Amino acid sequence: MNNPHQNARTTFYSRALIVQRVMREGKSAREVAQQLGVSRRTVYKWLARYRAGGERALHDRSSRPHRSPRRLPVERVATMAAMRRRGMSSLQIAFSLSMPLSTVTLELRRLGLNRLRRLEPKLPVIRYEHKAPGEMIHLDIKKLGRIKGVGHRIHGDRSRRSRGVGWEYLHVCVDDYSRLAYSELLPDEKSISATSFLLRATAWFKGQGVLVRRVMTDNGSCYRSHLFQGALHSLGARHVRTRPYTPRTNGKAERFIQTSIKEWAYSQAYESSQERKEQLQPWMDFYNQRRPHAALGYKAPITRLQNCEQPPC
Repeated sequence: MNNPHQNARTTFYSRALIVQRVMREGKSAREVAQQLGVSRRTVYKWLARYRAGGERALHDRSSRPHRSPRRLPVERVATMAAMRRRGMSSLQIAFSLSMPLSTVTLELRRLGLNRLRRLEPKLPVIRYEHKAPGEMIHLDIKKLGRIKGVGHRIHGDRSRRSRGVGWEYLHVCVDDYSRLAYSELLPDEKSISATSFLLRATAWFKGQGVLVRRVMTDNGSCYRSHLFQGALHSLGARHVRTRPYTPRTNGKAERFIQTSIKEWAYSQAYESSQERKEQLQPWMDFYNQRRPHAALGYKAPITRLQNCEQPPC
């Protein structure tokens, strides 16, 4: 081991120095002990280890005991793991195997199987990107608490939280190819608000030279409404829905929301919701035109439109 125990009086270097001064320079163990500030017993110990195992023996040994007679047999631990992977709880396993619940809980924690989410294999991350602007835009909504004075996210005192202030809703729209984004703060997430936002967003993208062909949303009621479907039909755009309970399917909108929250919504101490709302458009201009985007080679989203002839890109 390269890192000695935090309470060790000697290091690998000082142990090698003990060996050098005694065995090569001919100094006595007492003299070396005085020079290095250790006991003669320590000097003799490292000399004996060096003689038995050479330089490798001067490294720290594992603190794990050679024998653990009270540990469970490997077969019993494997049985517990198999039962856990079948979805059985710690209590069920303990009852089935006639074992103390505390022992089962401890072993499952050692195996990393103490939480249900660890039993499910992680799904592979599938990244995709459409080949031209407008081939797919992503819509989503984030609920934000209204502001009445500086909130607990800034001053840190949850006892001073404002109650009953209400909510407002950040509607976002992100182009899959360029990551160009459009967003608004609206009073609700009803179908009329979501539909009006869709029409304004697509009009804004059209002003950027982007014709929207597909629209991806989750399965929220506002996106399933007849009003929203009628707006999609008038735009000639196809509706693509995410898989139920799988928000990562709409990952680009989710990622943009997280960025918005961090860099705009909670980036400073706003005194009111109106003050926060007034800062949204300046931040959006910065995001689209100047902010480096990691997925775009640290270039701003607008550069993808400038370097793209549409259609196709």
